[in-house]
Amino acid sequence: MANHLEDECKGDILIVDDTPENLRLLSNTLTDQGYEVRAVMNGTMALSVAQTDPPDIVLLDIKMPEMDGYEVCLQLKGDIKTYDIPVIFLSALDDTPDKVKAFTVGGVDYITKPFQTEEVLARVENQLTITRLRKKLIAQNDELLRSNQALEQFTSIVSHDLRQPLQGVLGFAKLLGFKCQQTLGKEGMKLVSRIVDVASHMDELIEDLLTYSQVGSKEMTVESTDCNMVLNQVLSDIEVEISKQGTTITADQLPTVLADKVQLAQLFQNLISNAIKFHRPDESSQVKISVERQAREWCFGVHDNGIGIESSQFDHIFQAFQQLMPQDYPGTGIGLATCKKVVERHQGKIWFESKLGVGTDVYFTLPIQEQD
Repeated sequence: MANHLEDECKGDILIVDDTPENLRLLSNTLTDQGYEVRAVMNGTMALSVAQTDPPDIVLLDIKMPEMDGYEVCLQLKGDIKTYDIPVIFLSALDDTPDKVKAFTVGGVDYITKPFQTEEVLARVENQLTITRLRKKLIAQNDELLRSNQALEQFTSIVSHDLRQPLQGVLGFAKLLGFKCQQTLGKEGMKLVSRIVDVASHMDELIEDLLTYSQVGSKEMTVESTDCNMVLNQVLSDIEVEISKQGTTITADQLPTVLADKVQLAQLFQNLISNAIKFHRPDESSQVKISVERQAREWCFGVHDNGIGIESSQFDHIFQAFQQLMPQDYPGTGIGLATCKKVVERHQGKIWFESKLGVGTDVYFTLPIQEQD
């Protein structure tokens, strides 16, 4: 569509009316107000003009020979080149059914003849303002999407390139500690151990950063997925972690959903690992995975009896790089941000309830799979 709204004129208007007096009056009035105006006397000409050089708005009469305004509007809305052009109907028809039909076929406004020029000007400018704002919003969204994609690609490339030299640092530090333990002595071994710890944490951070960027950049493979099988695989993968903390894990019978298996597994693993990690030292760690069928979605819950979350941290819990927990519970601050991204890509919602010193309940929804 020609971008007349960014030109010096206030907007390009196409008037369609089979009455010459109406055309002259509207054309002169709108031209005097700084609009670019084109006028035609039938629907066929209107469609041809709109196709050749789409206007910013159409003022359309209803009662015309051969093709009425309703049919013109329907054809405009049925063509990808002209479907988003706002159409204001101008008609002597004043019955409610006529007005309702005008909006049903795609009109955005309706002015009854005989009209007041001030009313026409106000309604035209209102629709052009909406169009300007919509185009600005679309442009901003497009730019934001491009920026996010570029950032995710940059993050993925940088993270991948960082891992290899970091693995070398980690490997050499471990080798140094193994081969030179006697030479380094107690203080030297403490420094080596510190290097290994810091490098391992950085490697974990890079791994989580890669996962976070890939959730947004990789195309999802959505298929019928048995959540019980995904959960069993996750529990097998983190078996050492579960055993180390002595965590008891129970789960409801879970449903089959339409999901990306890899991302769903990442979601379960992050939530369960968090529930295990943030246990209370004086309490046996327990994690429960629940599910409840609602009207159009499944509501899953991951419940723990851990340390809970301070109310002051509630607004930041799903933000990336927010390390909110005590230093006794190290992490990267990316896991829950990844969970939020996974759930939202599956058209779901995620939230939590928590009480300090009692535990945390994280809930997320996934659409119910329609039966064939």
